[in-house]
Amino acid sequence: MLRYRVTNPDGRRVEHVMPIGLVREFPKDKDAWREADRLGLCVRINDNPLPGRIRFDFLAEHYLKADFGADSVRPKSVNTVSHVEHIVRAYLVPRFGNEVAEDIRPLDIQRWLKSLHEPGGLAWPTIAKMRGVMSRIYKIGIRHEHVAKNPLQHVETRSKTDYKAIVITPSQTLAILKALPSPLHFTLVLTCAATALRASEMLALRWSDLLWNEGRIRISKRWAKGKDGDTKTEVSDGYVPLHPVLAAHLRSWRAQSTYPNGGDFVFPSMKARGRVPLTASIFVADYLRPAAKKAGVHIKDGQRFGLHNLRHSLSNWLVNKAKVEPKTVQGILRHAKIQTTLDLYTQDDSDETRAAQGEYLAALGVATQLVQ
Repeated sequence: MLRYRVTNPDGRRVEHVMPIGLVREFPKDKDAWREADRLGLCVRINDNPLPGRIRFDFLAEHYLKADFGADSVRPKSVNTVSHVEHIVRAYLVPRFGNEVAEDIRPLDIQRWLKSLHEPGGLAWPTIAKMRGVMSRIYKIGIRHEHVAKNPLQHVETRSKTDYKAIVITPSQTLAILKALPSPLHFTLVLTCAATALRASEMLALRWSDLLWNEGRIRISKRWAKGKDGDTKTEVSDGYVPLHPVLAAHLRSWRAQSTYPNGGDFVFPSMKARGRVPLTASIFVADYLRPAAKKAGVHIKDGQRFGLHNLRHSLSNWLVNKAKVEPKTVQGILRHAKIQTTLDLYTQDDSDETRAAQGEYLAALGVATQLVQ
């Protein structure tokens, strides 16, 4: 425990404590102090310096405490908290922590962000997120009257990504399913392919979430950091359809599962005896990727491929092949904005674009003429 004293509004000095961890994790004092520094506790417990001359490290720690605490409009997910803390403590504080917050110049920030994208460096979308977090730090600082200006208003980054998700066809998905002999793995991939659920949402499913009579699956949480957490967005909290064909496969798996009770995980970890769901990353590495390669999916070494690709594939097929209205697809994917569905989860289809071009040539009256 880190023990320190603070002054109450009535002027009395009282002792406060902050937990560091267990003795077995930090057996020596220096180990505990190193962890306290990593968590930024020493900065967090210092008295607030005068407005306008505070250091960036104080402003950053104040942001983590204020924007993720009682003042937050919407509670942040566990993944969001850990991701933001990593950006703050691994990148922003080491670079700007010792500088006076209001003396940091926009050009210095922009040059530093650009340097992170040097060959072999970070992708622009990641750098754009860093800019967003740093801007948020200043916004919260302004709200609490610690600083008066936000230098990030004049900092530019790029958000274009070179990443292009691997989209697989229904026939390739079927080949993957046939390569998965385990009923658990078969049903997991089939459910993900048919519902476009996020991996974390799949893992959080209990049998009680399957509303058989209503033909729906209730999505109210996701599995993150070893426990249930809030859904990614407010729109994500809702329902996805449960078609009778998919329901039949799920019923078949439930009849074989060792853990078929309402509160049990639909896709449990057998190693953990059903106490937690299976681990998605291990499943992908040991089973899904090998099955996909066996099915003829071209996956380069180091290229990302996992359950999320099934989400991309369903969206792409529904819009380009099945001609389903994009608004309906948005509802299935539970995106807050339809632009996300169209821009990120639907790729150009060469067959469709070629057919569209042919229709235009036919309208011109040159479809049957041989162009030299």
